[in-house]
Amino acid sequence: MSGTGAVIGGTPQARLAATHIAVAVTAFAVAACMGVLQGLSIADFEFPMRSEQLYYISVTAHGVLMALVFTTFFIMGLGYALTQAQLGRLVGLKTAWLGFWVALGGTVTAAYTILTGQSTVLYTFYPPMQAHPAFYIGATLLVVGSWLWGGVVIASYRSWKKDYPDTPVPMATHGILATIIVWYLATAGVAMEMLLQLIPWSLGWVETIDPIIARTLFWWFGHPLVYFWLMPAYVLWYTVMPRIAGGRLFSDKLARMVFILFVILSTPVGFHHQFTDPGISAGWKFAHTITTFAILFPSFVTAFTVIASLEVAGRLKGAKGLFDWIGTLPWKDPFFLAMALAMLSFAFGGFGGAINAAYGMNSMVHNTAWIMGHFHVTLGTTSALTFMGATYWLMPRLLGRQLALPGLARLQPWLWFIGMGIFSTSFHIAGLRGLPRRVYSASLAGEQGGAWADLAQAGAIGGIVLFLSALCFVAVVLGTWLGGKRIEAPAFEFAVPLEPVTEKGLWDRLGFWTIVGIVLVILAYAYPLITLWMTPRFGSPPFQPF
Repeated sequence: MSGTGAVIGGTPQARLAATHIAVAVTAFAVAACMGVLQGLSIADFEFPMRSEQLYYISVTAHGVLMALVFTTFFIMGLGYALTQAQLGRLVGLKTAWLGFWVALGGTVTAAYTILTGQSTVLYTFYPPMQAHPAFYIGATLLVVGSWLWGGVVIASYRSWKKDYPDTPVPMATHGILATIIVWYLATAGVAMEMLLQLIPWSLGWVETIDPIIARTLFWWFGHPLVYFWLMPAYVLWYTVMPRIAGGRLFSDKLARMVFILFVILSTPVGFHHQFTDPGISAGWKFAHTITTFAILFPSFVTAFTVIASLEVAGRLKGAKGLFDWIGTLPWKDPFFLAMALAMLSFAFGGFGGAINAAYGMNSMVHNTAWIMGHFHVTLGTTSALTFMGATYWLMPRLLGRQLALPGLARLQPWLWFIGMGIFSTSFHIAGLRGLPRRVYSASLAGEQGGAWADLAQAGAIGGIVLFLSALCFVAVVLGTWLGGKRIEAPAFEFAVPLEPVTEKGLWDRLGFWTIVGIVLVILAYAYPLITLWMTPRFGSPPFQPF
């Protein structure tokens, strides 16, 4: 099995992928500006127009644009590029562009209502806080556009499968298909929340809303969303990172197993976000706790497999000692560097995830700044930094332009890693000392706030370093896009396994595993949701804080 895919630079498929990534980078740039405003505000640094309203607008915009828009558009662009490179086709190019315009229209609509102060409902948009109807409709259109993306990739796979019925689907495409399945399973929950509750309520068709049902439907979506971000990063770690390092993928079968485990285990975990919510029994919360701890396993397997693959690269270059292979890795390559630092950050963040999933320890850190620190060191680095590095790898292959400002591209991952270390550590400690999350000022609690001041200021310094890193990233992207030297687009190159898989196996039966995933979602949510719907409650009228 060859590790080289097609050259797609300059093709309509490459333009499609590059356009998605352009939107992702634009959303990232706006979200980064919103992020630094939050850090400065919490630490009580004065700046023009600082106010409670601006703070909560920035919290909402940063969360939505970074966690939903940047990630979704990047993953769609990556999915199109990898599918074309490995399968040699994209079936339904017009449908793909339709999905892009639907998602972009929804994004612009929702973002406008946020930035104009009409939808200050934070990233989780919990009712009874109510946004403008256009926010909910726009967010729904973003999801609909992504469904069309998934349909195009699946149709392309099915077309390829007809031509190669006995050949295992290439590894990167396998991971993207698993990501799409997880996305469909997850977004079913938020689609019900939007269509059955939030949109009718915001339009005034119903007077009240049940916040507990809304939160339950959100977390049906909200935690699997994490794996929607994480799985494409794993695709790159498995299929590209070993190749860049000059090695081989340690185990193709382990990698495929990991993606299937995400398909079946990623969705029935949401109740660990609702440990303090009434209306859901302790038994159901415990069941979701078990699946939450189970979903840690594929990440442990990934850590082993990827590190083993990198050690193979070092051994192939002649390393003989216990750890000297580390020095043989291409640390000056910005793509490799970004992914390696992202992996290291994820190792630290994973320990915090186990604390969040444990009922007793969760109650200690719930709704504190710990959550903010944990979220940023895990997904804010693991996925975001991987995606930034992947952008450096993708642009020459999609645009036929040499990466501009290579020195800045090598500096940028280090700035992100250092800034996130300062930011995350500060807020982890502040959370353990009781600092609530999403507060306009750490000093609002008077004397107690004074005990948080130094940590909040350290966090703000980390936020400034992160902002500098974001500026470097945007500068490299713009420099490459607008002025990068024109070159012949390189081919997409993928890692070859030590033992290539030549026959289809259990892990390639994606339809079967999708059915298993659906059954587990039904088992995890059907009875609790039916119970909630059948329990009489008064509901809540809307509240608009600004």
